[in-house]
Amino acid sequence: MEKESQIFGIRAVIEAINSGKTIDKLFIQKGLQGELAKELMNLIKTDSISFSYVPIEKLNRLTRKNHQGVVALTSPIEFHNLENLVLKIIESGETPLFLILDQLSDVRNFGAIIRTAECTGVHGIIIQKKGGAPVSADTVKTSAGAIFKIPICKVDHIKDAMFYLQASGIQIIAATEKASSPIYDIDITTPSAIVMGSEGKGISNSVLKIADHLAKLPMYGEIASLNVSVACGVFLYETIRQRL
Repeated sequence: MEKESQIFGIRAVIEAINSGKTIDKLFIQKGLQGELAKELMNLIKTDSISFSYVPIEKLNRLTRKNHQGVVALTSPIEFHNLENLVLKIIESGETPLFLILDQLSDVRNFGAIIRTAECTGVHGIIIQKKGGAPVSADTVKTSAGAIFKIPICKVDHIKDAMFYLQASGIQIIAATEKASSPIYDIDITTPSAIVMGSEGKGISNSVLKIADHLAKLPMYGEIASLNVSVACGVFLYETIRQRL
């Protein structure tokens, strides 16, 4: 873990949040008490920052510094506002292509997907604030630097982002083995956003219900599914094939 991505100490973390620093993960010692701890918890609730209560041993493994029961991991990137990004792409005259990641958890899959998305001209990647893979040093490394070249939007709720995209004239295509049609039967030449699910559970049912289209990849082997980053690559390159 890169030391420069860490902030430790209650007051230091409070100041980082107040200054607008993007906090990706926050670890708080179980049973932490005191006025500063209360102030920190109020900020966390106000800013909807994801955090975990952990034993002190976990914090000691993260840093040997005097952490005072709090260690924050900061994002190496600044996240984009979804509404501003959508408006910018539409006004540019390009055909929007977005990627939505529903609770993807593996940072290496995340990095690989970012790399492929950048190579295929995706205009932006949408992730949820809670529950997904963090933007970590491993993510940056696996993306081969692509993470600094493609806008990433962090939203409170994936479903709200989908509703906004649909209201903006962008169709939602969910990649799922539950689909009856292959991706090759879906028209992706129009403004589109492709949803990829988590490694274990796939796309949540509530998200599937909102999607305009469900699409799958043909499978002829004995293994029932592809790695999510590989499947995402196939979907994105089918989009390129149709749009060429």
